[in-house]
This record gives sequence, C-alpha cells and structure tokens, in this order.
Amino acid sequence: MTGTPAPLPHQPHDLVGIGIGPFNLSLAALAHGLRTGSAADGLTTAFYDQRPAFHWHAGLLIDGTTLQVPFLADLVTLADPASPWSFLGYLKDHDRLFPFYFAERFHIERAEYDAYCRWVSDRLPGLHFGHQVDAVRWNPERALFEVDFTRLDPHGGAESLGRAHARHIAVGIGTEPHVPEPLRPLADAPGVPVIHSADYLDHRERLLAAGHITVIGSGQSGAEVFLDVLRARPAGAERVHWLTRTGAFAPMEYSKLGLEHFTPDYVRYFHALPETVRDDLVPRQWQLHKGIDTGTIAAIHDELYRRTLHGGWPDAVLTPGVRVRTAGRVATTKVELHLEHLQQGARSRLITDAVVLATGYRERPLDRLLVGLDPYMRRDASGRPRIDEHFRLGLDPAVTGSVYVQNAERHTHGVGAPDLGLAAWRSATILNSLTGKEPYPLPRRTAFTSFGLERREAPGIPGQAPRLTPLEERR
Repeated sequence: MTGTPAPLPHQPHDLVGIGIGPFNLSLAALAHGLRTGSAADGLTTAFYDQRPAFHWHAGLLIDGTTLQVPFLADLVTLADPASPWSFLGYLKDHDRLFPFYFAERFHIERAEYDAYCRWVSDRLPGLHFGHQVDAVRWNPERALFEVDFTRLDPHGGAESLGRAHARHIAVGIGTEPHVPEPLRPLADAPGVPVIHSADYLDHRERLLAAGHITVIGSGQSGAEVFLDVLRARPAGAERVHWLTRTGAFAPMEYSKLGLEHFTPDYVRYFHALPETVRDDLVPRQWQLHKGIDTGTIAAIHDELYRRTLHGGWPDAVLTPGVRVRTAGRVATTKVELHLEHLQQGARSRLITDAVVLATGYRERPLDRLLVGLDPYMRRDASGRPRIDEHFRLGLDPAVTGSVYVQNAERHTHGVGAPDLGLAAWRSATILNSLTGKEPYPLPRRTAFTSFGLERREAPGIPGQAPRLTPLEERR
C-alpha cells in the first residue's frame, strides 16, 4: 500500500476512487496535480483496490506485443503534457529518454506500458492496494458517501474492516473476462485445459505442451495468442485451430479519419443521440475496436507462408463464421467442441487438447457495488444507469455528491469508453466537473469530422458560424 494516512471520520475525502486500473490511476495522477497547487484548489483523495499491487492484463504481456494506441495515450499527457506522471517522465526517471528517442517508437510494448503504470502506482500518494471495497452508501445526515472496505493480507484473507467518507466517488472497477455460455462449465472445472486469454501467460507452458490447441476469438488477443502458439510449434506439426464467430479475420479500422471516433468530439455527438440510436450503433462499430492490427495479420500470414517454403502446408486451420454450440469432455484430458458454420449451416465436431478463449471482456456491473445507492439511481429504458456528459451517474437530487464512472458508459458514450487514448481527457472532464472550475482546460475541437448537422464556430473567427443552407421540403 502507498499513500498518505486516511483522514479521521470527521475529515472526509473530496474524492474516493474504487478500483485502480489505468483509468482511475489517470484520475489519481491528475488529481494529485491539483493537490500540489494552492490550498484552495487542493483535493483530498484516496483510491482503493483489492489487488496487492497494480498489474495491467498480465496474462497477455506476450513478448513483442504493442499497445494499439500511441505512447501519448498515457495517463496524463493529453490533458496535462507537463505532468510529472507522463510516460516521458517515466523514461527520464529511468535514464531511457535517448534510447527511446532513437528507437523511434510511436507504439510501445504492452509490457512497457504496464511497467510505466506500476512506476506511477508505486510513487503516487493516496493509493491503497489490498483494500476490498464492500459497500457504498449515501448518508443524508452528513451529506457524504460512506465507503466500507476490508483490508486484505498478502494472501487475500480478511485482516480488518474500515470506512472512508467522501463527498464524491469515482468507480473504475474495469471489465471481467467473458466466457461464452457453452464453455463455462469447462472453464470452471479444475484440471480442464479451457482458459481465457486473460490468463494465457500463466498457462502458456502447459498449453504449448498440449497435442492440439484451439483458439476461439478473432480480436487482437486471439490473433496474438494464435501467432505465439504458431511460432512455438514445429513446422508441419503445428496442430492448431483458430475459430471465430465473425465472418472474417478482419483488420481493425485504423485510418486517420476512422480514428476520430475516439475523440471527445465523437463522444459528445454520441452522447446526444437518442438511446435507441446509440444501442443500434454500438454493435455495428465492432471493427473500430474488435478487429486485428494489420501488422499482426501480416505477421501471421508471413509465419504461415514461411512454413510452405519447403513444400506442404502448415497443420493450422483458420475458420471464421463458426460458433460453438456445445462443449464437453472426452475422457478426462480432451475437449469436444460441437461447431456450426453460420453461413453454410453445416455442423461438425472438433476434438482438441486445450482451448484458449479470446472472447473479450464485459463491463463489471455497477449494481453489485452500488446496491446501496439503487433507490437514488436514475435508469434508462433498458434499466441501465443514466450517465451524463460529465460521466456522472444520474442520481436523485437528494444526493448532493456525485458518482463518476470510468469504462462503464459504453451505452451512453460509445466505443471510446475503454480506449486508453481518452483516459486523460475523461479524467480531466471529471475533475473539472468535481471542482466546478477548469483546472484542466480542454480543447473545444478535436476532430476534422463533423459527426452531425450542427452549427460550429468558424475556426479563428469567434462568434462567426459557418453558413449552413437550410433543407426545405418541396411540395
């Protein structure tokens, strides 16, 4: 655990963060910038996480894999380039600025991003690891949130109970691995080699020793696992299947204008759309965030092609458009997958020795943690929490504090919710809202694309709007 001692009960925090992933770590870093300012602007904060220390997707830190966003998408730079908690600050602290300069890398390795975040988490005050938040309530008498937590020992056992009080809450509990329904009994069973890609490196040696391996899922994680397995297997004896429901092993949208869907401009546009339009739009935008990096696709093809140089084809099967209908054990060590091709309507079965599920992640439901606030919560037509443009939960006016959410707002803010490139901007938006000031001035325009028919001030001519020709219906 790091950070300053928690205040006494009569000294509430301005902000308590629940969860210390990259997004709340970003919020803590930018809030720390305010704490070091004048007393009038300073914030008292505390952030809690049940894990013993920070780790970011440790099971997928495969050698050579890189972030899909530039290094400028660190915790703070896109809101405060002068922050001491930037990635460049990390490099300077490790005397690595010149090597990085000559390496000319715009996209850094995942392992380096993890190391950078751990560097911040080890030095930033106010972070409390080994603290499991159990409940959040609103105390109307004190006009404060009560946050109950359990201190954990190094082995995860309960050590003692505690309570913090806060004027505002920031929930950043992240996502959890998604296991498709037909495979859940096998994934939960001890000794059965069916694991989620989130735990890939923990089981890598065991998986590579399996006779036949099946990878399910066509996103970036599935591609990286498939490539790692392929490279580790001898030519002609690869014995690996790669299956996915999507109709193709498709590249991620990475054109410059396409990337403008991950700008604050698009977030504001999306948030203003009707709920039904947003719900229809999100699944159709899968290629913006669920495709495969073109470099990874090229590396896979290169590796497969290399294995044909001396004749023959690699023993690798890549089949899109396939769903797993059912799954079960064969004897005690093998898995039987019953498959259906969605276009052909054909069915088949596959016997395999190990399965890696690169089937993505789902937002952790807020209701489990915030059940104590349920009577105050405003919901949409689908029963989901309403979240305003400042990332605040819609609560009854009787609750005078705010609950902010991070990476739990895809239904209201769009595909950029889990994107690291928007982390600093969202954190700055939250802090601007929380303080009622503008400690982090944010850009008014961030995209060349105008996503809707809206009036916008002409660049460089304040107050002068571009001319829009009204559309008139002729009779």
